[in-house]
Amino acid sequence: MNSPIMIACAHGTSNTQGAAEVNALRAAIAELRPGLDVREAYVDVQQPDLVDVVAGLPEGDAAVVVPLLLSVGYHVKVDIARAVKSRPGSAAAAPLGPDPRLAKLLDQRLREAGTTDNDVIVLAAAGSSNPNAAVSVEELLGQLRELRSNRMVAAYGASAKPSVPDAVAMLREELEGGAGAGESAGAVDVGGRVVIASYLLAPGFFHDQLAKAGADVVTDPLLPSPVLAEIALDRYDAAVARMNEAPAAARREPAAAAPAGHPADAQEDGFFKAVRRFVTKYFPR
Repeated sequence: MNSPIMIACAHGTSNTQGAAEVNALRAAIAELRPGLDVREAYVDVQQPDLVDVVAGLPEGDAAVVVPLLLSVGYHVKVDIARAVKSRPGSAAAAPLGPDPRLAKLLDQRLREAGTTDNDVIVLAAAGSSNPNAAVSVEELLGQLRELRSNRMVAAYGASAKPSVPDAVAMLREELEGGAGAGESAGAVDVGGRVVIASYLLAPGFFHDQLAKAGADVVTDPLLPSPVLAEIALDRYDAAVARMNEAPAAARREPAAAAPAGHPADAQEDGFFKAVRRFVTKYFPR
């Protein structure tokens, strides 16, 4: 039996480098899993559109949409869910984040940028109107805190608060006031810098905005890194396992629990109808 098709669905970007990084991610996924049919799709900006890709799948072939996105948000809950619902035999995997491996990758990006223990960090995510997205980012922030002792806050590029510039300004004020800036300052040391940890997949509009937020340092996005391809395949495998469990669970259902309209019910109804016809014919009232 062939493995379900993987539709590696990204947001889409007009940034040439960002688009190339995402395409390279798809290529890395295919390289890690020889023989897997990995297809390109987007929910915005670029083509092919996810809806068209799903509609054009070969009849009878199963497919899993893997969101090349870092958190649950509108595109996962609405765009991808709607596309999957439109075609039987399709399923949606979880997004790439949160994941402890992403926290380790962010820590690596911070070290590459020369971040010290005295610096304060803004974890900058794209943002979403869906509150679940912020929950995902806070979970990732908790994982990063297990790796670093820095003062850290999460902030967003759009649709959620605090905004990245506001978070940078708040931490800048704390640095300038030191411990006297209030309880929220914690153990911040005077002389540190404000560093933005870019919790974004690739260069693009949101990453460009980070350079304008007033921080001293902005880290590179998560790509390129082999970690993202590994996580995408893990998400795919988990979705395939759920697809396989559903028919098995249905087969395990006891016959007595069969709903009305089950073939067994039809046979029983037919028997009683035959008895009633016999009684009516030979023992009329």
